[in-house]
Amino acid sequence: MKVKTILSLFVAIAMVGSIQAQGLGGLIQRTATSAGNTAIEKARMDAGHNNSSNQTQTQAAKPVGNAKIYYVSKNGSSRGADGLTPATAKKDIQAVLNIIKENGDNGAVVRVGEGNFLGYTNQGYIEIYNFITLEGGWNEDFTERDPFKYITRIQPGEEQRGTNGSKGMITTSRDLDVATSKTPQGTLIIDGIMLDMGLENFYKPNNPNDERNGCPSAAFETGRMEDATPPQIQHQIFHSDGAIAGNVIIRNCLIANSTYFGLQFNTRCGEIEIYNNVIISNRYGGVRIDGWDKDGKASHVNFHHNTVAFSWCRDKYMEDMGYGYEFMNKVNGDVHHNIFIGNNYAAVARTRIDTKEYEAIKKTNLYDNYFFLNAADLQLPSRGGGKWTNIKCSDIEDMVDEQTLPKAENNKELPGDAPVLKAMDQEYLKAFANLKVISESQNFNPNSASNQFRQAMGMNMQGSETRRVSMYGNRYNFDKAMQLFGAMPGYGAQK
Repeated sequence: MKVKTILSLFVAIAMVGSIQAQGLGGLIQRTATSAGNTAIEKARMDAGHNNSSNQTQTQAAKPVGNAKIYYVSKNGSSRGADGLTPATAKKDIQAVLNIIKENGDNGAVVRVGEGNFLGYTNQGYIEIYNFITLEGGWNEDFTERDPFKYITRIQPGEEQRGTNGSKGMITTSRDLDVATSKTPQGTLIIDGIMLDMGLENFYKPNNPNDERNGCPSAAFETGRMEDATPPQIQHQIFHSDGAIAGNVIIRNCLIANSTYFGLQFNTRCGEIEIYNNVIISNRYGGVRIDGWDKDGKASHVNFHHNTVAFSWCRDKYMEDMGYGYEFMNKVNGDVHHNIFIGNNYAAVARTRIDTKEYEAIKKTNLYDNYFFLNAADLQLPSRGGGKWTNIKCSDIEDMVDEQTLPKAENNKELPGDAPVLKAMDQEYLKAFANLKVISESQNFNPNSASNQFRQAMGMNMQGSETRRVSMYGNRYNFDKAMQLFGAMPGYGAQK
């Protein structure tokens, strides 16, 4: 779908405040109950967390069994410290992860203080080898935890270019995969880690006076993202080598400004719960989780209470990708109580179709979500042609069959005066609502010397095309992204 084809949608809702407000009191507040939830609830209890899915988990996690608690601080030691007490904290997260790997210490808890942690020799990523709890948001002496006050981040910059291109900012090793496993081997918890690739990426200058920059105003931090991602830039923010044969919980995290997916990983078996996260300004898509169980029954994703905004298409031509959340093959999923804003191709995609056998057992539910300013709220395959079918949120329950979405009620348009819209970067939101093609030109001369030669040699003739857009993948400010936590009680990322 070309940019031009979505202009009518953007223009129609460009004036954010013009949309009639709707009351929030009538919306149903519920937590999903599905067959896969038993394992994750047990994992929560084992890890020392309560079971309120609408409440940010700020309690201290407890190690599983005889596993240990490790401490990481910017004031810690590189050598000579064992990391087992606040006074002997290590300085590097990766150093602790390596110790845990060496000891086979599954179930350990890693408590991390505030600051920017860039991994081994500041290469810009960390690699996890065991089922652990990685818990950010601790103060300097580890007496208080608040992930939104004592901010723990992994935020690489230009100096990390060239040292991390094959890794996600958090990468899970193949050690977490067991190819024959049908039952979870453990639980991996990522809690309160703010992940931002925006300082490392390549952008055009933040100069609105030159339309080539795709910079709508001087208030923007950058111009548009460069067309091609150089190989020295990381891809996913969260990535798995192989698959993960266990439960995964990702909560209270910022997933921002990725060049190639925010969360993209593979599940072998287990319950994946992703909640209370802000997932914003990621290219290709916000969340994609592939199932690697050949029977298509062993994995379930519970994606709830997340704010997913500005997922960008693959390139500035905006013809594909740009999804907030994708239902993938051989994995079941419930998507509920989220807020989807300004996703450049579709907020939610149910475009991956399994074989008839797998589709018969696949359960994908989409309910109790808010949508605003998305090119499409739900995208499905077309049964009559090659184009996608785009569906507005208000039509989902009536237009989508029960086999595709057994549970599909209460998906609604976000009111124009919703507090989450007021908490957003207003310049960014306004510019996205007015996204347009500034200029488009083609340069093709069949009579040029080069094309005459190519034609004589039986080769295709060549030309060039230039497209300039008002914005594309511009960096979203870290501090403004943090303001979206707790912006709208009951929906989106909570605080």
